[in-house]
Amino acid sequence: MAGDEKASLRIDKWLWYARFFKTRSIASTVCNGGRVRIGGKAVSKASHLIKPDDVLTFTQGANIRVVKILALGSRRGPAPEARELYEDLAPINNQKSPKAVPIGNTAVRDMGAGRPTKKDRRDIDKLREAD
Repeated sequence: MAGDEKASLRIDKWLWYARFFKTRSIASTVCNGGRVRIGGKAVSKASHLIKPDDVLTFTQGANIRVVKILALGSRRGPAPEARELYEDLAPINNQKSPKAVPIGNTAVRDMGAGRPTKKDRRDIDKLREAD
């Protein structure tokens, strides 16, 4: 990218180049849904142009990502090359991700614990009757 470096790049392409999303169409859907912010302003089009030093905020699964663009890139390369395109301002390992979120008066189970057993269902019914 020596002399022919572009001054800007589509946001969906950059998110795909930087390996935040598996496909460009997923990145495009996220951008078109208004779930990406550049410097605090929501983006409503995947064709929005970004440049180095922009700060992006978006959700990726259950995590909120805040990244500063260092370079635009020219292809979707391997992961080590993709990590050089951005600086992670809010690393995932520092974020608290809830295992189970109670909603109202429902029983809470850890994610991945599987279906409740018959004994678990009886215990849940007892808790509901106690309220």
